[in-house]
Amino acid sequence: MTNPLIRGTVDLLILKALSWGPRHGFGISAWLESQSAGSVVMDDSALYQALHKLEARELVEARWKTTDNNRQARCYRLTSAGRAHLRSATEAWLRSSHGVTHILTPTRPATD
Repeated sequence: MTNPLIRGTVDLLILKALSWGPRHGFGISAWLESQSAGSVVMDDSALYQALHKLEARELVEARWKTTDNNRQARCYRLTSAGRAHLRSATEAWLRSSHGVTHILTPTRPATD
């Protein structure tokens, strides 16, 4: 990845990518890079490790599918549990990131 991501963020980003519809690994990676204007570039091994963990937790499911290039690829989609997890994890992330942003962008100089 271009920028290190906080633990758990990779799962959240993958779930968000899949919330727009089923995708194979390359499609997930391309969507994330496109949506982040190139600032999120996911390492293949990190992506597939996360996908396998999400599948084990039954937040995503995968099926083999033939791509437009006539190749076999695993296509991932959100489960209903994955959608619920995405909603709650997004709310938690937004609360946390708002707090961090508030700390990092003070409106007045710090005093000792």
